[in-house]
Amino acid sequence: MQLRTFLAKDMKEALAAVRTEMGSEAVIVASQSAKGGGVMVRAALEEAEPPVEAPEETPPRPDEPVDIDAQFQQTMLRRLREKKSALPGRKKFDRVELLASFARNRVPENLAHGLAEAATKTGLTDMTLALAAAIDQKMLSAPIDFSRAKTFLLTGPNGAGKTAVAAKLGAHARLAGRSVRFIAHDVTGAGAVARLKDFADHLDAQIVTAESAFALATAIENGARDNALAIIDTAGFDPRQPKAATAFAALAQIELVEVIGVISCLTDSEEAAEMAAALAKIGATRLILTAADLTRRMGALAAAAMTPNLAVGFVTRSPYVAGELEILTPLALARLLVEHAEGAQ
Repeated sequence: MQLRTFLAKDMKEALAAVRTEMGSEAVIVASQSAKGGGVMVRAALEEAEPPVEAPEETPPRPDEPVDIDAQFQQTMLRRLREKKSALPGRKKFDRVELLASFARNRVPENLAHGLAEAATKTGLTDMTLALAAAIDQKMLSAPIDFSRAKTFLLTGPNGAGKTAVAAKLGAHARLAGRSVRFIAHDVTGAGAVARLKDFADHLDAQIVTAESAFALATAIENGARDNALAIIDTAGFDPRQPKAATAFAALAQIELVEVIGVISCLTDSEEAAEMAAALAKIGATRLILTAADLTRRMGALAAAAMTPNLAVGFVTRSPYVAGELEILTPLALARLLVEHAEGAQ
């Protein structure tokens, strides 16, 4: 295979250079903006193959303009169809192998067998696509629209990363042009308020404390009046415990509040499934899953993401404020479970 790199002032000029020097069979494998301006294109050309019977193409007359972009698009699509069985990461559907991938990822047994059954019924021959179709039947995805959001009440177990999530939500809201107000409801946790204040200072956002439900409701009303997005950081607790769940229920009933559950992907998958279900029961409508970068087994992510009546807002892969809030799609989760499972034991 021949690989060459071309620099040009724009994509059309780069494609023309590729076509002139490598021919119409060359395929663009990468492109990016060049540091000094313009674009950098990397093209590949495979060794000659036995000719495939195909109708002859009528070459354009010299006086006819050549649509270079269209020609390359047609060439790439044709070659992908011819070579689709050799695409990297592509696996033929095999239920036994799929269940083995679930086992390596520690996916709960009931969920694993349900997904395998649904994937089999799709009739798709590609492992990842069949699983993505099965996941699509069970998973709700609902990224946050920061331009319309009012108040977020973050809740979940200790150590799940609620304060870091609060900062990430605040950063994205600021990028969307919203003013942000952090509300610290956890005023007794070691360093909880101080850490949230550091994030608030970094984002040029306000921070207030509200120890009681009444004080919290007042702070939320003040934020709504100022058209600020209020983000409430609460104390961690086990939502499966009846007493703790009852105590939290009063907060979830406050007007204008959307309860967002936060669970770490480092949690045991069975525990994650139970906690997610408990969070949905006490009022959570959306879920943010953290620490996806620190785990090699995606069972907790899968189990929590497919909790009935609970939509996945985002997944985080970094503890830093600048780290992205990633959208989790059925296809992305399928790839993690099928392809990421290679390194898990």
